[in-house]
Amino acid sequence: SHRQLKMAEEVILLDYWASMFGMRTRIALDEKGVKYEYREEDLSNKSPLLLEMNPIHMKIPVLIHKGKPICESIIQVQYIDELWPDTNPILPSDPYKRAQARFWVDYIDKKTYGPCKALWSETGEKQEAAKVEFIEVLTTLDSELGDKSFFGGNEFGLVDIAFIGFYSWFRTYEEVANLSIVAKFPKLISWAQRCSKRESVAKALPDSDKVLKSVSDHRKTVLGL
Repeated sequence: SHRQLKMAEEVILLDYWASMFGMRTRIALDEKGVKYEYREEDLSNKSPLLLEMNPIHMKIPVLIHKGKPICESIIQVQYIDELWPDTNPILPSDPYKRAQARFWVDYIDKKTYGPCKALWSETGEKQEAAKVEFIEVLTTLDSELGDKSFFGGNEFGLVDIAFIGFYSWFRTYEEVANLSIVAKFPKLISWAQRCSKRESVAKALPDSDKVLKSVSDHRKTVLGL
């Protein structure tokens, strides 16, 4: 554990508090008990370190380990799982289950960000189209979850980490886009509440009121709503 602490001293995370992608990396680090330095980024005025460490996308989160950057949240989560394999494994050991987990994470990443952003940043037809798209995603995920405790079965893992951050935004989507999630998807809400009982998740997810206020302020300022 001395070696683990030594390595952990050199872990830095460049992130933004409301990012459901950064939440993934924070959860993974906490699941492994890794101490790290958190640096909040101002996304309208990105730090020179962020631009240097992620010159391709210039986006958060960036995980810096021993001076080397790892970009993209799911790649970071898998890196953390490989580096500290002994504590709370995130990916299943079975290759087929691992492939399935990666499939669902890929589905989440391809299908959620677009409509989710449009739900809070658009109005009218674009927002309406996003609602239809997002409900379709939730329906698919709800069906994949079925009666399982977590997406992978009985253990909290990669797919749960990939999607749980969105839960902190559900209230915002409901209010801003007049969307019914809680009433329509009780199984997903139960799953989210189960995940939230984990200390790593409780610590990483921001208060939903804070997210709503931030989005409402943005809509007033930018969209004049």
